[in-house]
Amino acid sequence: MTKANNFQRIRELNYLQQAVLAGALIERMLPNYGLFSEATGFGDEAILRSALNVCWEKILLPKSKIDLEKQIEKIEPNVPELADFDMFGTYPAIDAATALLSLMHGLMAQDEQEFISISKISQATVARFIEYQLTVEGEIADNQTIREHPLMQYEIEVLGEMIDFVEQMGRVTSESTKALKQLAIADGQTNIGIAL
Repeated sequence: MTKANNFQRIRELNYLQQAVLAGALIERMLPNYGLFSEATGFGDEAILRSALNVCWEKILLPKSKIDLEKQIEKIEPNVPELADFDMFGTYPAIDAATALLSLMHGLMAQDEQEFISISKISQATVARFIEYQLTVEGEIADNQTIREHPLMQYEIEVLGEMIDFVEQMGRVTSESTKALKQLAIADGQTNIGIAL
């Protein structure tokens, strides 16, 4: 499955399908934030976890009076600054928080572009991780090497499987959403292959 195909397929999903897919991708990214937070003592994963749960609620009950602005205000101080930390884990942590903020902005503005960008953020996290690993090992990290790396192939495959699931799930219900979340974390690892 080529990268363009997945993104094209996401564009063809309806608004709610794109929203649940974005939420499921964040389920795979959020533990990266938790690991960073544990390692550095910065930020509170529980705030991000709670905000993601609120997003799921908003997706399932679009008319509910959920204040996403308030959630955004809670998250923003928990986004690490690159300059403050000298470790690779800062990047996936920032990406997870950025993806979550995109999901909330997308839900508030009913803007599908925000949801589509989340799959791109997830792949960018994986690409950066592969680049980091190769560089540490003294190898050249060009686009082709990154694209053909097993971790990137796996990310594309998982995204493809999740799109298949979303295409077939019909109406977005709490049951179908729960099943999608299970699928997202079924392999027991984050999007960069760290075991949960």
